[in-house]
Amino acid sequence: MGLSRNVILLLSVLLALSGAAHAELPKNYQIILQTDNFPPFNMGPAHKNFARGDEVQGIATDTVREIFKRAGIGYNLTLRSPWDRIYNQTRTDTGHGLFSVTRTAQNEGLFKWVGPLARYESVLLAAADKHIDLNSLAQAQGLEIGAQKSSGISQYLEQQGLRPIDSLSEDENLRKLLSGRLDLWATADPVWRYQAKEQGAEGLKPVLSFRAEDLYLALHKDTPDEAVERLQSALNDVIGEGYAGCSKTPDLCYLIRDRKVP
Repeated sequence: MGLSRNVILLLSVLLALSGAAHAELPKNYQIILQTDNFPPFNMGPAHKNFARGDEVQGIATDTVREIFKRAGIGYNLTLRSPWDRIYNQTRTDTGHGLFSVTRTAQNEGLFKWVGPLARYESVLLAAADKHIDLNSLAQAQGLEIGAQKSSGISQYLEQQGLRPIDSLSEDENLRKLLSGRLDLWATADPVWRYQAKEQGAEGLKPVLSFRAEDLYLALHKDTPDEAVERLQSALNDVIGEGYAGCSKTPDLCYLIRDRKVP
């Protein structure tokens, strides 16, 4: 009988631990979601830098909405800027999440991750009157390169030994490029095409495409594992369904075509 009691006790402990590891989320649990204007992945009406709820659109936004719905997790969504502020707020404030974030060596341990949501190409752009030819990032040493502060592109350039000049917004980088204060603008394709059109900038020249990057949902490190697992499971299902997530914008399906279940 002693052995039986010990076995029962052990099983009870294991069940308790299992229950703790997969505990239900608190009633009315929700995540405060933020993103910035990063078309066509996430954007506000008329490319404004502030929007709430259903006003926020984009191919990554559509996927995020779908996985929260499938996971049964509530959220409050706001699009705002600057990126650097909401990026650091997600690092410091419990209950926060941020998309679309590039997962890098520098930020890997700062968040819990759900993804990939979509993919973009990192590019260097020159103004129409600039004549710059590059075959590698190493050849860009010594050039004035603008990037967005706390962006994955800026972090990657630093990792490669370059010193990007960080601005709080991509609009600012574009203005600097057009005014000659930058030699190159390090940004995301196709995002730059939307921003150039919005500002009436013509003739920008892609000088170098240097890296394909996946975009993720980054969650504060205190986010319950149960929430992370539910969201990732829901995303895995969406990815398994092929092009689910771009039904409203079939011309953008190529941005999610190569995402794979982790």
